[in-house]
Amino acid sequence: MRQILFSGSIALFLTLVGTPLLIKLLARKGYGQYIRDDGPRDHHSKRGTPTMGGIAFILATLIAYAVTKIINGSSPTLSGLLVLALFAGMGLVGFLDDYIKIVKQRSLGLRARAKMLGQFVVGVTFAILALNFEDARGLTPASTQLSFTQDFGWSIGPVLFVVWALFMILAMSNGVNLTDGLDGLATGASVMVFGAYVFIGVWQYGQTCANEVTAGALCYEVRDPLDLAIVAAALMGATFGFLWWNTSPAKIFMGDTGSLALGGALAGLAILSRTELLLAVLGGLFVLITMSVVIQVGSFRLTGRRVFKMAPLQHHFELKGWSEVLVVVRFWIIQGICVIVGIGIFYGSWVAGF
Repeated sequence: MRQILFSGSIALFLTLVGTPLLIKLLARKGYGQYIRDDGPRDHHSKRGTPTMGGIAFILATLIAYAVTKIINGSSPTLSGLLVLALFAGMGLVGFLDDYIKIVKQRSLGLRARAKMLGQFVVGVTFAILALNFEDARGLTPASTQLSFTQDFGWSIGPVLFVVWALFMILAMSNGVNLTDGLDGLATGASVMVFGAYVFIGVWQYGQTCANEVTAGALCYEVRDPLDLAIVAAALMGATFGFLWWNTSPAKIFMGDTGSLALGGALAGLAILSRTELLLAVLGGLFVLITMSVVIQVGSFRLTGRRVFKMAPLQHHFELKGWSEVLVVVRFWIIQGICVIVGIGIFYGSWVAGF
């Protein structure tokens, strides 16, 4: 369990110390945020705020995990490396998008096809690798069965699994991206979900089917639960430290670099911990905000009318007169409730024996 404390603490320290250095570097190069003219007027004052801040917590997470392994003399696991590779790979796609927007002065960033292709390559590569490399017990990092609090039902096969994993990765990365519209909103919400996955990983490690103590009781067939908890702790510490600089008034924005990376990490943790459908509960705020966009677009195309004053949902409440801080805090409360409900379902299913 020391590794969990080390990874979280190191990542937290690195982002607390490293983010202001990144702010100075980005500000000196003039890499500032582009603000939509059709958005809330209060956001215009944010124009020019340094962006691509996701670089800070991506590097902090990777360094924290590596240093933790070195300090404890333990080897990385395939599950941990896969989540980190997905995290960094999605971050790279986001970085290219941010770089083109800011440095090349092209407001739309990567072309839609190029951005989708990058996400597709990263997601499919993760899914294929996750179904290979069996351990001594014959377990691969991922399973072709669907999962809620653990695997259930029949196998959907490798092809459908890759499609399903890609859907999850795209949905979560774009969900976090849509949520990242107010100072600290997506960062704070992500901290809570990563905290939930620290708990889930530790609990699964204690109740693993490889443990003779759990023989005959409900147990979890998860490849590397403790290492997934270590990765989640590093992610939680890194995003928590970044929140110090990202909260209102934000000194730096994570950009697509950060939002795509965080969404990828959340999906990766859910897939490898066998809690795929539970992620919709744990990350309920991301689902809610994504659905607000779907409803807005669908309603306008079908009826010519808008359901919300503006989508994503957080901007609707801003236009109704709520202050940015009020929206963020109330949405954090919603996300906190989602995490509590998700953890309750996870623990309750173990108590109930299914």
